[in-house]
Amino acid sequence: MDTIDLSNLNRQFLFRESDIGKSKAEVAAAFVNERIEGCTVIPHNCRIEEKPPSFYRSFHIVVCGLDSVNARRWMNAMLCDLAQVNAMGEVEENTVIPMIDGGTEGFKGNARIVYPRMSACIDCTLDLYPPQMNFPLCTIAHTPRLPEHCVEYVKVIQWDELKPFQGADLDADNPNHVDWVFEKAMERSQQYDIRGVDRRLTQGVLKRIIPAVASTNAVIAASCSIEALKLATNIANNINNYLNFNDVDGVYCGTVEMGRNPECPTCNRRSEVISVSRTDLLKSFLENLVRAFNLSDNPSLTTGTGSIYEVSEFFPDIAERSKNNLNRPLGDLVSENSELLLSDISLKSSNSISIRVKFTD
Repeated sequence: MDTIDLSNLNRQFLFRESDIGKSKAEVAAAFVNERIEGCTVIPHNCRIEEKPPSFYRSFHIVVCGLDSVNARRWMNAMLCDLAQVNAMGEVEENTVIPMIDGGTEGFKGNARIVYPRMSACIDCTLDLYPPQMNFPLCTIAHTPRLPEHCVEYVKVIQWDELKPFQGADLDADNPNHVDWVFEKAMERSQQYDIRGVDRRLTQGVLKRIIPAVASTNAVIAASCSIEALKLATNIANNINNYLNFNDVDGVYCGTVEMGRNPECPTCNRRSEVISVSRTDLLKSFLENLVRAFNLSDNPSLTTGTGSIYEVSEFFPDIAERSKNNLNRPLGDLVSENSELLLSDISLKSSNSISIRVKFTD
């Protein structure tokens, strides 16, 4: 969903000035496809939450280029849910999809590898991420002193009061929304004689962006690329499992092994065991799940090999097959002790629950 901004042009070679306002995913994919013969990159210009579990299960490696902690946590939880555990409590390694993640903050950066349910995950090490900066509401409402206060006022107060764009939620990746906030922040800055409000600062406040340093980005991007190459080819051992980079005073680069949190609700979550009859229809099974977990009317249910029930406009073939499965007995669809992934927008954290089926007959 992210679009190209003028500030993106100085630290990469994929975008040009004529691309400003266009989808980053689509422009990057077109550039690589044209430049590298035999390479096929398929862009998906949407939020990661819009893709079902079957989409992520189709990959051997996931490399994250995300700009928020929440997005990282969502992807981490999805891959942890896809990693299945057998009846002995052991992780089935063929269901593990490694996740490579990198991030930068000014002159500092890090790269890491997460083996879902096998190594420390994002939620195991949440204390590594700095807290988000928040401004006191009384300051931004009554005594603004900084240009950031003007932007925050529009974001927190005026957007809900004026309800622009037919009352849509504020989307920091939508250029029209950013422009609207910028204009209102400029009006407030003039009212209080505050200088420094511009579009770049506006976008930075909306997305909590810390100014990027091209050299730091290059080091972390290279580190992530090397780790992906190692995973794909086995030419060398991967880092174990967290790389830290710092060039504030000189250059420092080192690795450390992050340990798993035994109380982590994401990668150490146990499966819910549900007893059913082999003759129970999938339709009644889903209805019971909806009532038991207070789900929406359209949950999805998948196994390690594919979808049992998943209705999405993005996958019409799967949707048609799913509807046909509703009147089939569970004994035809799953085996004893099968681990199922129940996903629904109403669920918190990872949007999914791991379920183990136990037959009573």
